[in-house]
Amino acid sequence: MLQRRPKPDPATLIGSGKLEELKGAVASTAPELVIFDHELTPSQQRNLEREFDARVIDRTQLILDIFARHARTREGQLQVELAQLQYLLPRLAGRGIEMSQLGGGIGTRGPGETQLETDRRKIYRRIRHVEQQLENVRRIRGQQRRRREAAPIATVALVGYTNAGKSTLLTALTDSKVVAEDVLFATRDPTSRRLRFPDEREVIITDTVGFIRDLPEDLVTAFRATLEELDDADLLLHVVDAADPQLDAQVAAVEGILRDLGLGEKPRLLVFNKSDRLPPGQARALAHQAGGVAISAAERGGFDELLARCDRVLWSDGKAIPAPAPWRQERPADAEAPPARLFPAAVAPLRR
Repeated sequence: MLQRRPKPDPATLIGSGKLEELKGAVASTAPELVIFDHELTPSQQRNLEREFDARVIDRTQLILDIFARHARTREGQLQVELAQLQYLLPRLAGRGIEMSQLGGGIGTRGPGETQLETDRRKIYRRIRHVEQQLENVRRIRGQQRRRREAAPIATVALVGYTNAGKSTLLTALTDSKVVAEDVLFATRDPTSRRLRFPDEREVIITDTVGFIRDLPEDLVTAFRATLEELDDADLLLHVVDAADPQLDAQVAAVEGILRDLGLGEKPRLLVFNKSDRLPPGQARALAHQAGGVAISAAERGGFDELLARCDRVLWSDGKAIPAPAPWRQERPADAEAPPARLFPAAVAPLRR
């Protein structure tokens, strides 16, 4: 269900009429879960659960649940746990009378207060422990980066929206075994491989966790150890799903996160993946207009052009690469006006 409002309702996010409509749908279908594609405050979540008599979660909790289900390495598990604890902390209050240890009455604390304070202390203690563990992870990663920097090897990082095909591209380029699935967030931890270029030159290429629009700040903070791999990269390959109808919004979301991480000036190349899912020539036309390159990681098509462009940026002796201007998709004059494809200018500059 969709609703457009001037501003969210502070009690239930949606308006009273839409709330009654949704209550009817819940009563008739008896779902196990109601998901809101918007961040809910703790009070909104509690109010909605009372109204529906069903479990309610928001997009942040959904993302965390997906990560928790698939985390495999120690680092990934720690990052997920930290984000879950930070998400849970403001939602402890009002979890029900079963939290009560003291009875209510004049001169005494209210029901649930003692247990609530105990739970908060436990969570704060666990957060500190997890943060210390992550600091150790960052320290070890820093040592690994310094060892790589000691050798004259360029580094390339794959970035992009979740499920854009980054892991498939890494697997195809390096003939390695990397987990690649057609699901959201198949990658939770960075994976690095060596890639040999012509003229006997090598680079380290790293796969990173996929981005998503409106990424909550707690998630950005929790996964900063993973995204630190981007700081030392000589080139970012921004991989996009050329066949996705939300292509423009996804490019904008990734560019926004890169700016938030202080990587807005980092050299990068726009890579239109999954070109095999479009009519012949369409992906190449999109890539040409955006100053990028079209490939198919699944069919290993377009790799020659991709490697040539990477070679040009990595070993151009610091010469600036001319930046293509932002573009709009061409259309007949009498055609119905679709949303214009306009990539941000920040995508274009490629500098050593």
